[in-house]
Formats: sequence, structure tokens, C-alpha cells
Amino acid sequence: MERDYPLEKVRNIGIIAHIDAGKTTTTERVLFYTGVSHKIGEVHDGETTTDWMEQERERGITITSAAVTCFWTPTYADIKDKSKKHRFNIIDTPGHIDFTVEVKRSLRVLDGAVVVFDGVAGVEPQSETNWRYADEAKVPRVCFINKLDRTGASFEHSFSTILDRLTKKAVRMQIPIGLEEKHEGVIDLLQMKAFYFEGEMGNLVIEKEIPEELKTEAEKFHSELVEKIVETDEVMMTEYLEGMIPSIEILKKTLRKAVIANEIFPVFAGSALKNKGVQLVLDAVVDYLPAPTDIPPIDGINPDTEEPAVRHASDVEPFSALAFKVATDPFVGQIIFFRVYSGSLMAGSYIYNPRTRNKERIGRILRMHANDREEVKQVFAGEIAAAVGLKDTITSDTLCDENNPIELNRIVFPEPVIQLRIEPKTKADQEKMGMALNRLAQEDPTFKVTTDQETGETIIAGMGELHLEIIVDRLKREFTVEANVGKPQVAYRETITGNSEAEGKYIKQSGGRGNYGHVKIKVKPMVMLTKEEMEDLPKNTKRSEGFEFINSIKGGVIPQEYIAPCEKGFKEGLDRGVVAGFKIVNVSVELWDGSYHEVDSNEMAFKIASSMAIQDACRRASPVILEPMMKVEVVTPDKFMGDVTGNLSSKRALIEGMEDRGMNKVIKAIVPLSEMFGYMTGLRSMTEGRAGFTMEFFRYDIVPQNVAETIIAARK
Repeated sequence: MERDYPLEKVRNIGIIAHIDAGKTTTTERVLFYTGVSHKIGEVHDGETTTDWMEQERERGITITSAAVTCFWTPTYADIKDKSKKHRFNIIDTPGHIDFTVEVKRSLRVLDGAVVVFDGVAGVEPQSETNWRYADEAKVPRVCFINKLDRTGASFEHSFSTILDRLTKKAVRMQIPIGLEEKHEGVIDLLQMKAFYFEGEMGNLVIEKEIPEELKTEAEKFHSELVEKIVETDEVMMTEYLEGMIPSIEILKKTLRKAVIANEIFPVFAGSALKNKGVQLVLDAVVDYLPAPTDIPPIDGINPDTEEPAVRHASDVEPFSALAFKVATDPFVGQIIFFRVYSGSLMAGSYIYNPRTRNKERIGRILRMHANDREEVKQVFAGEIAAAVGLKDTITSDTLCDENNPIELNRIVFPEPVIQLRIEPKTKADQEKMGMALNRLAQEDPTFKVTTDQETGETIIAGMGELHLEIIVDRLKREFTVEANVGKPQVAYRETITGNSEAEGKYIKQSGGRGNYGHVKIKVKPMVMLTKEEMEDLPKNTKRSEGFEFINSIKGGVIPQEYIAPCEKGFKEGLDRGVVAGFKIVNVSVELWDGSYHEVDSNEMAFKIASSMAIQDACRRASPVILEPMMKVEVVTPDKFMGDVTGNLSSKRALIEGMEDRGMNKVIKAIVPLSEMFGYMTGLRSMTEGRAGFTMEFFRYDIVPQNVAETIIAARK
């Protein structure tokens, strides 16, 4: 079977933004203009295609990323010309901070992104986080300043916030014709033409001459754009300085190269709700964002030899894909979303999972249209699809060819910062709850389920109050589990601030064979390293999230087969803290000496000895409690600013700065999460309901002594 679309005509893109910037509305317009949907669904009516979960429609927010396949022929091409038609695989991602993991994992498998900004507010906190994730994943982006029809909209203000807060490499590709209720169309600064959007739902893109009153401004920005483009190519730069003006075709080609190399971020304008500008953003996706063939080959390792390995975007290379999302479908069961990086995959064939070292059979392959599905027989390099029938695959697993194994780099997810206790209401709910929580934890890597060893209670942990609220809601609706839920609690951590040494001995004699394990260790705080420093770590050092293990055993004083149980024992010992029982993080442990017994030594004995040793060592290494600190941004009318800052200061906040945003003031602060529960209610009553705030995780900091004493007392 042949692929139905050439690889260079495929675009895998995400639509990312801060909550309420109009991301889902933009996606709905994209689906309408590309012919996937024949009517436009609106967020405020609860009718959108990509927000298909009940909770999403009720709250008017996106919770899970939805994948959609559609086709687009650029507006400047003949619609009948099949060679100009492109396939888009689009992922609409959430903007709310509690579901930020969806953005992170989606960016990992996408080749480009459209970043949507609110034309009134400009760059907002979640825009910054998403931009940072895109920088980490090196994803090329085009920007779309949306909502220019709203009262208070300003293209120039929003553009300046992109330059100030995100990147100096942004450049205007368009300027709007009119703002607020006078917003009529846009001026293309490269072609120096005005575009208006007429007909039903703005589906007719009409090209006209630039209005007289905007010509001077357009010419100024046109020169600026041309200069920015030629600066990225030395030969063109020299020719330009000598007076040669490149053609639009050459400028477009050069701009495409610069966008793919993340040297330029083009900025477009419009209003998705009023059907203005979206088609030209789709043209930009074709013109400037990369096809799978334009991006570097994907890196990984050979799981058998630990040697580096790569895969190129080609159908003839061995099959490799990354599972980036697990979802539960009421009709077909568990679905695994995956991005194919190389080779092709047939329905009914077997794939190899390097993590489990097992083969699994792919039952069916689906191409997703939000929650609708189209069954396909085969998928090729560069495609995003979903598989049915995989039982042991989780998020971040590699799927590959057994004869040519490769393990692609895993996606790193943030740790949960908030937790609550949950118990089933009835005996019947008890069995269902365990299974349901397990299923939800498989879907969402930032959702964790644990059992309190002392009380036997179930504890669920996530990224925020809304995150856990949605989980409990889904338990009730999707799995019909009724549960009693405790109050949200902060996920504190512990760490050490000093160095120490300790010895762990586990010797137990009973009838017959005994147990003997003996280790000597040194512990110290773990130092954060750059990516380059990580690559230069010596072979005897292993690092994972919050834990470093250095094996300095010489001369076989502890046999090699007991080293792995020792490492496991250290990790288990760190699960229960020495100050207040919270998990201990950021510890570097060196195993440097010990002894063993020819007959009595075994894996369990060394595991227990290691667990005892690390607990003892941490007690002597000045342990402290850590708490999650949140980056908070409050938008309030000027007259309430004093009350809001005073209230934040009483919550142990560190006020970082204030600025104007339209008629309002913006207060930026770092505040402990423990002080932010129920903050919205207090803020509304303080400001007559006119202020709002956003909050995202920033870092863990040491808890002040008086607060630590309160936490320890509450744990006893």
C-alpha cells in the first residue's frame, strides 16, 4: 500500500495559548475552512468539535488535547490543483495551567505550532510557559494575535509584549485594518496587499489595494520585515546592502528556512470569532512551518547496546514511533496516540516495546477527528494516529521494529504539587475505584495514586485543584464511582542541606539460612546540571528525577548482583522522609564500602540495609521541608491594588513587580501554594468581583522554621 500524501505535503501542528485566548475558536474556524465540519461550533454554546468531553463543554475550557486530520489548499493556489493540497494533523491543546502536561507531550511529537494571543492582554503567564516548552522542544512557531475585534484590542501592544517577554525574533507579517468594532481585515506586509474576508463565515478571501491612510505605516513595516529576512542569509544581506531587492518568492523561501531554524517567529493578525485572518494563518503553516522531512532526525539509543541511534523521516527506514497519549474510549477501550517517526505500520502487525522488552499486536489503527474515528490499514512516517489493542503501552513508550530496536528519548513530566484523600462510598464502589484510578493514572502522567502506609487511605495527587476536581468528576461520570473526597493538601517534599555518612547493617539469623547485608554510604545535596554536564557524567553515576546514585565499590566488597537491590533500597528509603514523612528529593548517594556473606547474603538483605542506611544518613544531613511556590499574576482595577498587594503580603508572597495592562494593574508575585487555597473567593470579595488571577508552579523552596513546626505538628 502506498502513502496517499507525499511527506513534504504533511504538517503536524499544535495550537497553543493561554486560557481564553481563543485557541479552540481558532481551531473550529480551521476545521470549517478545511471542510472537516460544515458548521462552526462555538465555545460559549458548548458545541465545539475538539472540546468533546462533557466537562470541557460545561466549563468552556479545553482539558485534553484533541487530534484532528484535515486538508488545506493555500488561498493563492488553484483549488483544483491536487499538487497544492496539504494534509494537516492538528492538536488543539489546553490553556489552563493544571493541564499543562497536555501541551508538553503534544509539543514533543509536533513539528510546528501556531501560538494564539489575546489581542487585548497580549502575552499572559501560560503563554510564557507554553513558549518555554516549545523552546525546549525546539518547535518552530507562527504567532496569531487574535480577538482584535474586542474593546481595548491593540495589535501593537500585544506585539510589544511578545518582543518583551518571549522573543526579540518576532516580526510583523501583517497589520490589522481597523481595531475593535472597526476591524475589517489585514494588510500582508510581504506582498503589500490588503485582504478582506467576505461571504458566509468569511470564507471568501478578497485581495485589494492597501487603504491610503495605512500606506505609510505599511511601507515602514515592510522594510523592517525585508531587513529581518535578509539578515538571516549572508549572501542576500550583501546583495541587499548593494541595492538589490529580492523577489517575494526568494524572500518566502529564505523566511521559511529562518522559521524552521527558529531564527524568526512571524506574527499574524485577525479575529477568529469574527472570521477574519484564519485562512492566511493556514497559508503560513504551509509556507513556513516544517514538513517531517525538514526537521532533524530523531535521536534515541539502541536498548541492547546502549549506543546512540537515529531515525530519519522516511518510509523505508525501520519502523519507530513514540506513544504520547493514552485515552479511554467508551466504545473501543484503550487507545494509544502515537507519532510515527520512520517506516510504516500495518494493522494486525506486531510492534516491540523496548521498556517492557515485549512484543504486542496492533489490533486496529485509527485516524482521529477529535472523538470521531476513521479506520486505516496502514500509517507512514510523519503521521499521527491511534492504536487499539495495546495493553502494556504507557505514555512516552517507544514502539519499534523488533529486528531494529530503538528507544526514543522519554518525555519528562513535572511532579504533582497538590493531593487529597479519597475513599469509595460503598463496597461496590471500592473495586471499581481502584480500576478507574489506575486507568486515569495511565492516561495522565501528572496524576499519581498512592496508598498511605500508616492509614491505608488512598491519596490522589495532581497539578492543581481543578485538575483533581475533573478527575473526581470523571470517576463519577465515566466509571460510575461515588467517592468521598478530603480537602486538598499541599504535596510537600523533604531534602537535605548538608553532607553525612552512614552505615546500614541487616543481619538476621533464624533456623537455616540467614540474612546478611552491609553497606557504607555518603550523602550530599544533588547539584542541578546542564544537559552538556549530564552527558559528561562518569559511567558509575546514574541520575533520575531528584536522585543520583554513585557506585564507588572497588574490588568486589559487594558483589555486582547486589548493587541494583542497593539502589532500589536507597530509592525506597527516600520515599518516607525523616522530618515529617514526606518524600525526600534531590539527594546524591555514594555507595563506597560494605561487606557480604558467602551464604547468608541475598538481594532482600542488601535492599533493607540500604534503606536503613539512607534514612540514617538523611537524619544527620540537616534535613528540611520544601514547599511548592507558585508564580501568581493578579489583574485588578487600580483602586483595589493596595488591598490586593497587602493581602498577598500576608500570604508570605514575594511581590516581584507591577505593570499596567489597559485600564488594569497587573501584580506579579511568588506565593506558597499552601496560602492560595480558596484565593479566588477572597479576591472577588476584596475587588467587587472585578479582579482575576492565574497561577502556575514555579519551584520548591525551604519552608520557614515556624511553618515547618506547624506542618510537623499536623502530621503527628
